[in-house]
Amino acid sequence: MSSLSLFDRLGEKLVRNLAEFSSRRSVLGTVGAAMAAPAFPVLPVARAAEANAAPVPSTQTLTDFERKAQSTDPTKCDYWRHCAIDGLLCGCCGGGIHTCPPGAEPSPVSWIGTCRNPDDGRSYVIAYRDCCGRTTCQTSADCHCNTSDHEMPIYRPQASNDIIWCFGTQTAVYHCSTAAIIGQAG
Repeated sequence: MSSLSLFDRLGEKLVRNLAEFSSRRSVLGTVGAAMAAPAFPVLPVARAAEANAAPVPSTQTLTDFERKAQSTDPTKCDYWRHCAIDGLLCGCCGGGIHTCPPGAEPSPVSWIGTCRNPDDGRSYVIAYRDCCGRTTCQTSADCHCNTSDHEMPIYRPQASNDIIWCFGTQTAVYHCSTAAIIGQAG
């Protein structure tokens, strides 16, 4: 008489049949697949598909600047492109919203901001560029803007408006700042 219990005998018979009719590789592959399958939803492809599945209505709240922004007078600080500007507007100094006045040289570097156009409700990437080489523009206080909507701290210099960006010009003397549209954000 066998000293093994019924449970032990059935278990041994099952394991022997499994060993006889399947290879070790197929067993390891099946066990591995069973363990790895739950990880598929965390892969980037699965998350990207979920993100594109159904658009969620935007509940974006407007900043103070965005609520007050206007789109008619680019020589005012509340003009929509000036959401992250710090300095004198070149439009008040003989230049334009994206051009330096005569005698001033545009800096080859700029800082960027993302501003919302109140006319179409879209956000645009704006490149703020300092115009250099002439003494600081003498104009009314209305043309000296310091808006810091979405401004980043100084350790993110590409999005900081607290730096005089007259690098790479003949002289580092600041004159005024421009705001050129680079493209639509997002």
